[in-house]
Amino acid sequence: MQLLALALYHRDGRPTPRVVRFRPGALNILTGESETGKSEILDIVDYCLGRSTPNLPDEPIDRTVGWYALLVAFRDSRMLLARPRPTGASTTQAMIRTGGDTLALPRADELTPNSNVAALRSQVSARLGIEDFRFQPPPGAARAAFDVSIAQAALLCFQNQNEIADKKALFHRQTENGMAQALKDTLPYFLGAAGPEQALNRHRLNEAQRAQRAAQRKFDDAQRHRDAVDASGMALLRLAQNEGLLEQVPTAPHPEDIRRLLEEALTVTVASIGPVDLRDRRQGLTDERRELREKLQQFDEELALVDRWQKQGEAFTGELHLQLGRLQSLSLLGPERDHDTTVCPMCTRPLEEPDASAAEITTLTAQLSEELEQAQTIQPIRDEHRRALQTERAAVVERLRINGAQLRELAASDERMRSLQDQHVRIARIQGRIDQALTAGTGSPASDIGELRNDLVLAQDNVAALQTLIDEDDVTAETERRLADIADNMTTWARRLNLGQAASADEVAISLSQLNVVVRRPQGRLPLNRIGSAKNWIGYHMVAHLALHTYFRLHDRPVPGFLMLDQPTQAFFPAKIKDATTVQDADWDTVTAYFELLRDVADLNEGALQIIVCDHANLTEQLWFQEAIVENWRPDGGQRKALIPTDWLD
Repeated sequence: MQLLALALYHRDGRPTPRVVRFRPGALNILTGESETGKSEILDIVDYCLGRSTPNLPDEPIDRTVGWYALLVAFRDSRMLLARPRPTGASTTQAMIRTGGDTLALPRADELTPNSNVAALRSQVSARLGIEDFRFQPPPGAARAAFDVSIAQAALLCFQNQNEIADKKALFHRQTENGMAQALKDTLPYFLGAAGPEQALNRHRLNEAQRAQRAAQRKFDDAQRHRDAVDASGMALLRLAQNEGLLEQVPTAPHPEDIRRLLEEALTVTVASIGPVDLRDRRQGLTDERRELREKLQQFDEELALVDRWQKQGEAFTGELHLQLGRLQSLSLLGPERDHDTTVCPMCTRPLEEPDASAAEITTLTAQLSEELEQAQTIQPIRDEHRRALQTERAAVVERLRINGAQLRELAASDERMRSLQDQHVRIARIQGRIDQALTAGTGSPASDIGELRNDLVLAQDNVAALQTLIDEDDVTAETERRLADIADNMTTWARRLNLGQAASADEVAISLSQLNVVVRRPQGRLPLNRIGSAKNWIGYHMVAHLALHTYFRLHDRPVPGFLMLDQPTQAFFPAKIKDATTVQDADWDTVTAYFELLRDVADLNEGALQIIVCDHANLTEQLWFQEAIVENWRPDGGQRKALIPTDWLD
């Protein structure tokens, strides 16, 4: 596939597009002053080949252009690839036309979306001869599978002005996320070292490895299940032994013995023990104990009352003794003597109140003596009553002791009954668990383990066979061999341009792992990023891509037959340059050597390779250079020339 023409259509529908035409199979030079739109040519072509966004500056292209169209030629047909200017950040719309040698650029009123980017890439890929296959990354890779198409092939066809002077990256868009890995994955295919057969074998290997992992997982799960069943069975055997269902259990029984012993434990019959209701007896004893405590309390109260009476009686008799003693002291005067009760017998003075007579005192004394005798006769009765109460209280205390012993015995008996009932419940539960384990274990017998082991062995054999097939077809080794063939031209052309380290190098080659140029010397490998000077970086980029495309054309690989280079001579001019032709002290001999190499490589491929260069340089004294110019965007008669016509800006 080579480029015939690039057309830009105005947004207002003007009938005449801006067209840049190219010559197939030859060196095409687009030269001119800076800021005329030369670098945008590469981005527009990339966009027309299916990139989602044109990545173009806002002014003046994006402000004026409504459609971009690319006319490309295949061996026996042509194809029009047109893309509208995206209204947002990107668009998937496209217009596709196919035809023979007479297919031309459409009129502005004919532009209308009739397809999308996916269909565009699919059709271009098919016409290029890219085989329909899906690249499968190695197992465990984080990246996803993808369809090989023009999207990857186009990465080998462009070098914008930043990329061609990059010492760390060799390919177009290599520094973007995921692009380096995509190049490593697809470059072996475009070199012819790998194809759909290898991709199919790798896909089959991935599927076989997935099946192996599934078989391994099932086998491991079955083994874990069996081990868990065995461990659970041993635990059940120990429980059954502890409850007396089994007399003796081996320390490490065989799985079959575990099952046999469990079945034996199920055959043991345990007599059922119904619940014993002891509530009535316990209630009777409790009621009796309450009554006894009430009686004991009554006896204690009565004894306390008797004690109070005893103390009061002792106090009363004591007082009687005291008073009686006082009265008896008066009897010393003699009963026969009498005196006037109104006069004090000692001082003979009259008394305000007359004293009692001796007869009255004698009478009172006799009464007190009689009461004292009566009180002393009550004491034995009171003592007898106390002894009776104490005897009855002791009887109640003894009955309480017996009642407490009966309650404790009843509680112990109740606990024994509950313990026996709990044991029978535990036995029933253990037998239920044994029955459940035996029932669940019937779904995974040893025969299933053997069958799963056989499936795993078959899956492993299948993976090994496919791995052997892939190892025999060593894509990496074949890729290195083909890169070594490409290195022959790279080494020759690097020495021709007198690039740094090339003269003493054993080989100048492309490293697939680094995606960059490496110079192999007797002292060791030297990567491009360790070689100084932008002149060398650009030169090595040129020889690498020229050698790659020469190999593609020689072996008829499905890569577009064009190479676009932007500003390959930028290292020889100031950073900001209006027109390179005005620079007198540039290394024009080296610039000429660069373009002569481009011309000679185009001639070497005999029309199979189209080289398109956008640059400031204009070698006016070289006839072949002037013949290669397709556009010269320098003022002509004061009229400015550029990608966007002046009247479009007006």
